Amino acid sequence: MAFESELLALRREVMEASVPRHVALIMDGNGRWAEARGQPRVAGHREGSESVRAVTREARRVGVEALTLYAFSAQNWERPEDEVEALMDLLREYLLKERAELWDNQIRLQAAGDVERLPERVLGPLRELSAHTATQPTKMTLTLALSYGSREEIVQAARRIVEEGLAASQIDEEAVAARLWTAGLPALDLLVRTGGERRISNFLLWQAAYAELGFVETSWPEFRERELLLCVREFQRRERRFGKTSAQLRGEV
Repeated sequence: MAFESELLALRREVMEASVPRHVALIMDGNGRWAEARGQPRVAGHREGSESVRAVTREARRVGVEALTLYAFSAQNWERPEDEVEALMDLLREYLLKERAELWDNQIRLQAAGDVERLPERVLGPLRELSAHTATQPTKMTLTLALSYGSREEIVQAARRIVEEGLAASQIDEEAVAARLWTAGLPALDLLVRTGGERRISNFLLWQAAYAELGFVETSWPEFRERELLLCVREFQRRERRFGKTSAQLRGEV
């Protein structure tokens, strides 16, 4: 009861201020969480899938417009084969189970990354659910970064620019952004990494140029509604200057 009261109070506090339009999460610590409990690494990923559901629901509840989750990196293909296969199975399970949840909450699902590398048992449900959730009004866009790497993303954007024959005078920030896998999403406001590491690991390098960064010790399997709200509250307490001075923001200059 005390926890629920705290959560409700925290939610009200967050919703009384400006909520970040676009939040991204590096969901780290699944394997270490499981190993610390004497369980196989896949147990951490399975528990982490519950965090995905909880955080997605809470983000939608407080008014976040876009939530981007680093679900599987381009470099994760180098992990042991049995772990990769288990991750693909969990992803397929999520896509099949969350159809009603996403639809009922007007959440549009999309993917960012070299998704053609995904096995067909995942790619089929991903495409189907993405198409299905795009057919109704959208309150929040949930982007799963799959087979994603930010350097790879920028390289493919450069290739597209060359293939499309843009002149040098046509290449600017907007031209590049329009060819990234995240094209169409609001500017990234807040990027959080769980699990205690202090790096962003090839994730949203372009998009994070002016994002607020947060690093928390909590491992992803234990990162739920309360932890998300605490990160949003911390974001709300920061001053975002975008190259200006504090005096300029206050209108004193």
